[in-house]
Amino acid sequence: MQTPDKSAEKPAAAWAGKPERSNTLAIRFIVWVALKLGRRVARLFLYPICLYFLLFAGEARTASKQYLRMVLGREARVSDGFRHIHTFASTILDRVFLLNGRFDKFDVQVHLDEAARGLLEQRRGCILLGAHLGSFEITRAYADEIDGPPASVVMYEENARKLNSVLKAINPDLAQQVIALGKVDSMLRVEQALQRGEFIGILADRGLENGSGNVSWDFLGQPAKFPTGPLRMAYMLKSPVLLMVGVYRGGNRYDLYFEELLNMSDSELPRNELIRKAQQRYVERIEHYCHEAPYNWFNFYDFWKS
Repeated sequence: MQTPDKSAEKPAAAWAGKPERSNTLAIRFIVWVALKLGRRVARLFLYPICLYFLLFAGEARTASKQYLRMVLGREARVSDGFRHIHTFASTILDRVFLLNGRFDKFDVQVHLDEAARGLLEQRRGCILLGAHLGSFEITRAYADEIDGPPASVVMYEENARKLNSVLKAINPDLAQQVIALGKVDSMLRVEQALQRGEFIGILADRGLENGSGNVSWDFLGQPAKFPTGPLRMAYMLKSPVLLMVGVYRGGNRYDLYFEELLNMSDSELPRNELIRKAQQRYVERIEHYCHEAPYNWFNFYDFWKS
């Protein structure tokens, strides 16, 4: 069920004001451990790190319990909370290898629907809508591995700055693949990348502001707000839109899914109806993957009150 969000009580979404717990020095240390001592040794560091967060990150722990209760249909146990945090930490560690071109370290099963396969074969640019679910880096690494279209990520300016600081610590060459929204040339850079046949990845489950740019949908049994901006951008640029989900399965295993949401260049539906239809499918499919892989949801704040 869709309901417009007309509230504007807060100038920014709840997640946007959360302080970053990591810093460049810590990132460089983990990168050094991972690349010098190997993934197996680096993964040993995850257990004390996850235990620390489970014990002392109270707000994140509360949000995890709330989400797990909704998706599992029962009260979350301590082991569920630890597994949730450990799954997140595992994907963060794997970024180090994926961003350094070590795709060979992972067992990745790729699932393409017919439309996604056609876009890959045609090397046609498209917008990939993801969520804070699983790993986006596995998508970028897959594009590199098959010598496919380059994959850039579009995000709000402050988040782009944070991501760039991480990329500079891991692999500085990738910083140019981040397009920050809110700049004069942001839309032009996206349009030019699409014309070159590139993939443009957007995590579309978080909006920046609480206002007319967000719409509420039923998600895991309660209304939650989702931004319409990414789909409005796709409509303006008349771009095909695919859902992308990189699900972590444990160990070194990932399942990578590409599914068509809607092709904005072909449909004759009115703009608002087209965007509503695409977003409804997006929310339904994200909910599907939450049920199918419940520990892969990485929004560690009260998603339903953001």
